Amino acid sequence: MVQIPKQSTPPAPAQRPVPTSADVARLAGVSRATVSYVLNNTSAVRISEPTRRRVHEAAKELGYVPHAAARSLRAGHSRVVLMPAPSVPVGLLYSQFFNELQWALSRLEYTVVQHGSAGLHDDEAARVWAELRPVAVLVPGSRLGPEGVAVLKGSGARAVVTLGPERVEGAHALLMDQERVGHCAGAHLAARGRRRIGVVVPREAGLEVFSGPRLEGVRRALHGTGATVTELSLAYEEQAAARLAARWRSLDLDAVFAYNDEYAMLLSRALQDEGIGIPDETAVIGADDLMLGRLLRPRLSTVHIELPSGRDLAELVDRVVREPGAATEAHEVLGARIVHRESS
Repeated sequence: MVQIPKQSTPPAPAQRPVPTSADVARLAGVSRATVSYVLNNTSAVRISEPTRRRVHEAAKELGYVPHAAARSLRAGHSRVVLMPAPSVPVGLLYSQFFNELQWALSRLEYTVVQHGSAGLHDDEAARVWAELRPVAVLVPGSRLGPEGVAVLKGSGARAVVTLGPERVEGAHALLMDQERVGHCAGAHLAARGRRRIGVVVPREAGLEVFSGPRLEGVRRALHGTGATVTELSLAYEEQAAARLAARWRSLDLDAVFAYNDEYAMLLSRALQDEGIGIPDETAVIGADDLMLGRLLRPRLSTVHIELPSGRDLAELVDRVVREPGAATEAHEVLGARIVHRESS
């Protein structure tokens, strides 16, 4: 039997103590209060520029960063704004909106934390979010009820803001009426003389919060015109689009609102591969007004969606944090207008 010699494990390097504000103060030759004023950007106390530089240089040399929990205890609340990660696949337009919002909040010295809460539903998710003690929570979609709002406020959240189709008791609301998007598309197609209109409804789970109202918006726009609406279930896959295109002529449709630009481009390619002319045989319109739609041939008609600026929403959050007792507000923030191009 072969004996395997034991190898000695080298001792772990000694861990350096975590630097404190007292260490920074000692190295910079200032008081701990001055360190706090400088590193927290306190404007109420005037600190000379040379002193500020010394404090920042000392903090950098020591590798010191302020302790967020301690800062929260002193202020009486955190500076954390929690944004639950979207539970549905959001497109490029909404991703850009959320990125702009995070940038604007960071400029106001908030720390934005995106929380992955897959598998959690409604008020159960609110209890998990509350454990992080955020000062504000921005909830996209319809994932929060009055009980969840109360849980968040009870844990110290000063601002709870929902971004969705309807208000939630106790929360500020940014109302996004997706039905308006479908209405714009349907009215445009009817005005162009189209009477047999298909509406793509994505099969991807979670998108019904957008697709359902958009479908109803098309129906509302076409009510009383004599035009018909055909619901078209479509997965975001080349094969699924090819199967739909293969039976397109049997559907006898002369137009399609394809939910958004991405589905419109997917379906347009499949229709053209099937030899179906756009817009001669079938007009196609999307939504979101993505750059890629302008590069498509023929160029894609679309519904341009106007979302609130990230800066305006960040300022709303900041105002509510500073005035937590103010009455809740509701703002209609989703605008829609047609951009007519060659595909319709």
